[in-house]
Amino acid sequence: MDHGLKFSDPATYARTLRRAHELVIAGVQRPEIPTRLVDSWHRSMALGISPDQHSPRHLHEVSEVLEIRREHRLQQVMPALQDLLADDSRSGRHLLVLTDAGGEVLWRVGSPEVLRRADQLEFREGADWSEAGIGTNAISEALVTGGPVQLFSAEHLVRTHHEWACTAAPITDPHTGRVLGVLDVSGPLDTISADTLRMVRCAVRVAEALLGTSDGGTSPGGSAPVRGGRQPALPVARSATAVASLELLGDKAAVVFDEGSRTALTLRRAEILALLDSRSQGWSAEELAYELHGDSGTPQAIRTEMFRVRSLLGGAVESNPYRLGAALAGRSDSGRVLRLLQGGRVADALDAYRAPLLSRSGSLAVQLLRDRLNLAVGSAVRAGGDAALLVRWLSTDMGAADPLAVEALGRLVGPGDARYLAFRAAAVV
Repeated sequence: MDHGLKFSDPATYARTLRRAHELVIAGVQRPEIPTRLVDSWHRSMALGISPDQHSPRHLHEVSEVLEIRREHRLQQVMPALQDLLADDSRSGRHLLVLTDAGGEVLWRVGSPEVLRRADQLEFREGADWSEAGIGTNAISEALVTGGPVQLFSAEHLVRTHHEWACTAAPITDPHTGRVLGVLDVSGPLDTISADTLRMVRCAVRVAEALLGTSDGGTSPGGSAPVRGGRQPALPVARSATAVASLELLGDKAAVVFDEGSRTALTLRRAEILALLDSRSQGWSAEELAYELHGDSGTPQAIRTEMFRVRSLLGGAVESNPYRLGAALAGRSDSGRVLRLLQGGRVADALDAYRAPLLSRSGSLAVQLLRDRLNLAVGSAVRAGGDAALLVRWLSTDMGAADPLAVEALGRLVGPGDARYLAFRAAAVV
């Protein structure tokens, strides 16, 4: 069986699994269903779970779950997991779930549509997603095997789960090694990708690293409430108010903090921040993935980068949608150029425009922003009718290839002026 069809042709792969599911339930072994899953199906049915069962066992009411999770060790890492993997935008298509060590759902995050679909399966807070609670699924398999698993369509025992693809991995206490809960990402069949399992494993490593650096006020392995309330959502080294500005012009992008220190940005993170800086209403992970990577982009990869960006900048970058917060909005050097132009301070804008926007970036989205900034500065300088400013503009790398500015200079100083002739000769060459 070609398992790659799971990603390239999920509908065909699902049909094959469903045929195999019916045969295995009837007692006929099929290679499409791994032995470990068949064993899990048998255990589940021995516990009274039917393939036609719809409702999982419910251990607590939602109101009770809210009380339970306040004192749970995973409370302190849930915000970080949400930043990494959740998508509760209106167009979001997958569900993020976090259970306790027994498989009871404590948290879930998703769009209204995904939550509605999950409600139809009673996949909600307080539901028991262990083998005994609802049969074989990714959460129960993660608990049984102790490792990351991925279940697709009819690999689930219960037939109403066959429209779902689920990826799960246990989160362990770094101090004791005991399982604290399971992280699960679930959604319609076509939401799964080759990166999904990798992203869940990465998120688990982040959660365990956070648990290892701060136990939320408990002793190692303890379960006491978090002292002083909720722990910080992100491993932020600086407060959001410490951010002074973004340096996006040139080839050495950086974040500048109030005390004067400067932290370099990778090109990819600088590209993301340039896009955030360009639009006040923000961007979804899907939009950023497409803008930066085209059809090959994945929201999961963007969420990983955004987690790292927010770890550096904290509350200066907000989520759902991703956008610059009040502490950082309008604080980039490229944004300052535009503000000076809007205020009619063309000479000051030209002073501030020291280099092209992210000159090393080959991203089409960034190139468009770069061209837009260049056009804004060039247009303002040409419209100003100031020969000295035109000379300054044409002397920069950004204005050197502006033939309209050369023509404007010629009209102002005359065709015989040495300055015009020099720039005209350079433009011809």
